[in-house]
Amino acid sequence: MVSRRQFVRLIGIGGVAALAAACGQPAPPITAPTAAPPAAAQKPADTPQPAAATATTSTTAAPAASGNLPQVITDASRTPKQLKEAPMLAEQVKAGKLPPVEQRLPQEPLVLQPTNEVGKYGGNWRMAFTGPADKQNMERHNHDHLIYWDAKVETIVPNVAKGWEVQDGGKTIVIKLRKGMKWSDGQPFTADDILFWYEDLFLNDDLNPARASFMSIGGQFGTVEKIDDYTAAFKFAQPYYMFLDQIASLAVAGHMTEGVHAMGLWAPKHYMKQFHPRYTDMEILNQQAKAANFDNWASYFKDRNDTSHNVDCPTTAPWHYTAPITGSSTVMERNPYYFGVDTEGNQLPYIDRITWTLAENLEVANLRAIAGEYDLQVRHMDIAKLPAFKENEKKAGYTVGFWKWLHGADAGLFVNQNYDGDPEIARWLTNKEFRIALSLGIDRDQLNEVFWLGQGEPGGPAPAESTLFNAGPGSRKLHSTLDPKQANDILDKLGLQKGPDGIRMRTDGGGPLILTVTTVGAAFVNWTGISEMVAQQWLKNIGVKANVEQVERSLMTRRLNANELQIRVWSNDGSDNPFTYPPHAMAFSHDSGIGPASGDWFQSGGKLGKKPEGDLLKQLEDFEKAKGLPAEERVSVGQEINRLMAENVWIIGTVGVSPALLGIVIKKNNMGNVPDQVVGSTPGQTPGNARPEQFYFKA
Repeated sequence: MVSRRQFVRLIGIGGVAALAAACGQPAPPITAPTAAPPAAAQKPADTPQPAAATATTSTTAAPAASGNLPQVITDASRTPKQLKEAPMLAEQVKAGKLPPVEQRLPQEPLVLQPTNEVGKYGGNWRMAFTGPADKQNMERHNHDHLIYWDAKVETIVPNVAKGWEVQDGGKTIVIKLRKGMKWSDGQPFTADDILFWYEDLFLNDDLNPARASFMSIGGQFGTVEKIDDYTAAFKFAQPYYMFLDQIASLAVAGHMTEGVHAMGLWAPKHYMKQFHPRYTDMEILNQQAKAANFDNWASYFKDRNDTSHNVDCPTTAPWHYTAPITGSSTVMERNPYYFGVDTEGNQLPYIDRITWTLAENLEVANLRAIAGEYDLQVRHMDIAKLPAFKENEKKAGYTVGFWKWLHGADAGLFVNQNYDGDPEIARWLTNKEFRIALSLGIDRDQLNEVFWLGQGEPGGPAPAESTLFNAGPGSRKLHSTLDPKQANDILDKLGLQKGPDGIRMRTDGGGPLILTVTTVGAAFVNWTGISEMVAQQWLKNIGVKANVEQVERSLMTRRLNANELQIRVWSNDGSDNPFTYPPHAMAFSHDSGIGPASGDWFQSGGKLGKKPEGDLLKQLEDFEKAKGLPAEERVSVGQEINRLMAENVWIIGTVGVSPALLGIVIKKNNMGNVPDQVVGSTPGQTPGNARPEQFYFKA
């Protein structure tokens, strides 16, 4: 084990100062942006916003990122007059395999100002992934949302769509697409692709038996109408000011991310209609599904709509799959029809190809990074390996960077409030006093020293108090400091007596009370090691025994969705803004570790799952109320949601407010336009908010 003194020597005085600034020191207070109110609140009802002036300020506060940052240019007068393309595409044009670049790009392309300079074309970007369940790895680099966030995750900017208008007092959101834009196979991308998603996917009971809640407000689902080939309107019965924030974030995302669930707001109608019974005979579809080992046409349809499995499915993202995610490596190549250019008219992306190589576990990925086998890796890099990373910087030709995240827990113990596999265990998991006792039995300072090298902030699940939606002064420490005496007093009063060996006994006469904590191994931080230390502390400090089981990520997801987990270990990233990524703050969906069945209830409008009670229900009611509020009025509601999360200890936090989750950046020295620091953000899909399409190789 490397001591902190040795670590300081390894990283150097300047590195310590930089790391302290990025990780260890509290950020200054953050206030809502003052340059302009949110777009949806800027003008009176029924007054459309100009489509060209689309960048809008949100109340998603974030710390100022250091250095230069890429920017979306919304001034139409700055659209380049001359277009250029990558050499590999120019060769295909010359060979007659592709039309000229002027015919491949929309009339009004997205214009991106690079971080530092106009880049160079070419190269193969090498990264790590940990298996089929790690496809967020690819999605974060491709961010094909209709609208998206700027690099600071403060302002909504155009992306696939060139603009939007808020009409009818917030009840109608008009999305304006780019005339002449095409899918990666060269076919037109139009409003028909949005209407296809709405009519044939979203409203289809086989594909979506429970309608997604983001399309509803006040218990009523919205509708989608095609205005013309490049304009679609989302209409709601009530003002829905939060809708823009939703579709810019991971909660809704785009086709590459959500196609596998028949979601994402659009789908390639020209390609996917061959797998849909409205356009193809059902008997033929069922035969195809059976031949492909799927139970029904709907499951087969979702697989065909998943670009990570079906490389023939077109995309609008910067790169498209040429090898699926199911093998030992996954390959993506530049999309020749990508709709973005730099400020000099060069079609993006700069880099030709991305290759992800399978790393069976966290240790393998980190050893390869230390050896210099990755060009830029910002996922799965272990903060505990910082000394080794620093020791090998010069030899392997890379630089270590630190991108700070502001959520509360890099390793949170999500206590399932819906668990019903063992009535005795369920009784205690749903007991607030019991959860408080578990939290008070954890020595977070020890965890911080061992697994975060002292660079994290010990505390509960509440986000940094510098964030806009903070849970109030002292919320990071609420029920989250070591106090074995208080914890034992609570457990004694609950009637959980200790046996002869000091282990607390079940109250139903079934022997020792044993909890099961489930982790995944190939992940962002060492969740298994952290959990094992927590289990040791519980046994020593409060006499509670816990078994830690490590499983493969896709298996954990299946068991979570089936409501089989007692305590799941994950980060609660996104909780710094509970409106743009709610599953890690409340029982929002079946992916919510604190209540997957209650999440099903919420998403289905009460048709499925289990209705939550008390504060768990209040969080969801607050979320629904906030949908109709202008951004500045949502702030206090978001703070209350996070206060309830901290007060009820549904998530037992350990250490957070650090770069540990996705902020240890290993960057080869020949990689250009990578910002020195960007805010770590789940709605911003870091490193997506750093705009990987403008990264390039200097040589």
